[in-house]
Amino acid sequence: MATIKDVAKAAGVSIATASRVINKSPHTSPSAIQAVQLAMNQLGYRPNANARALVNKASNTIGVVVNDVSAPFFGAMVKAIDTVASEQGKQLLIGSGYHNSDKERNAIELLLNSQCESMVVHSKGMSDEELYKLAAEIPGMVFINRIVAGLEDRCVALDNYKGSFLATEHLIKNGHRDIGYICSSHNITDAHDRLNGYRDALSYYGLAQRDYYIEFEEPDEKGGEQAMVNLMAKNIPLTAVATYNDYMAAGCMAMLQENEIRIPEDVSIVGFDDGLIARYIYPRLTTIRYPIQIMAAEAVKLSNQLLESQSIAQQNRLFLPILVRRSTVANIIPRTHINTETIRK
Repeated sequence: MATIKDVAKAAGVSIATASRVINKSPHTSPSAIQAVQLAMNQLGYRPNANARALVNKASNTIGVVVNDVSAPFFGAMVKAIDTVASEQGKQLLIGSGYHNSDKERNAIELLLNSQCESMVVHSKGMSDEELYKLAAEIPGMVFINRIVAGLEDRCVALDNYKGSFLATEHLIKNGHRDIGYICSSHNITDAHDRLNGYRDALSYYGLAQRDYYIEFEEPDEKGGEQAMVNLMAKNIPLTAVATYNDYMAAGCMAMLQENEIRIPEDVSIVGFDDGLIARYIYPRLTTIRYPIQIMAAEAVKLSNQLLESQSIAQQNRLFLPILVRRSTVANIIPRTHINTETIRK
């Protein structure tokens, strides 16, 4: 890994000059700035965040990287982090990565240049290897909703597989055999884990896995609506649909209701996340609770412990999802006579 000495040598300046450029000190010539920045780019040099904070007397800030700050799920996450930050007299700086490696990288770089003392990062685009290297340079960096190989003790995540298994299992235990699945089209671990949870629940209870019962779309209301259109066009005998998130479920429900298909009498629906929308659409949505507020608070607490060099337990902070029963699942066991206990054996 390149050092400031290597940067100074490559730029043809003294270490003191290189330090002034790196720390954006005044009274540095434009030529020196250009030479040092070029050397930093060529060598892939990034100053240690703690050292930079000491030189610059960094403000008390927490950096947050999310997929899209305008999405309600991430809004809840940011609000939870901000609540903890406010209690500690800290401010938030927020960047959006949009599940894109370049945008995530740029957002992290922006937070670094703003001298954030700690960082809570929701990254789905960057590789484990790159995040591992960044974490070595940023002692207060914590990852949320992801397990990064080699950094398990700095990760706060949800068992997405278990959540989707629970959702599908709930439908099966209510007598459903023909269960569709509406999945996110994003190539991220959350989507893969939730799809696998659906598939494995079917297998566990002795039900066939049928790929044509699965649709992939954008993880929002419009995507859920389109996915339901696609499933209906196939003319398959669906009695239930599990979905990637509550917003896809809402779009799915709107499509069914517009076509006078009753929920849950004709088709049962299960969402995922338990966002506000799940409580206020009609019928109220049965879903899987994602405790993002608790997880976000835990991430900030962990980041502070890392910054203060406190002992951190070597463990996965893997939170468990909970099934929230509301009004969108009908029990059809009298019609189908599925004995799930017999199937389980």
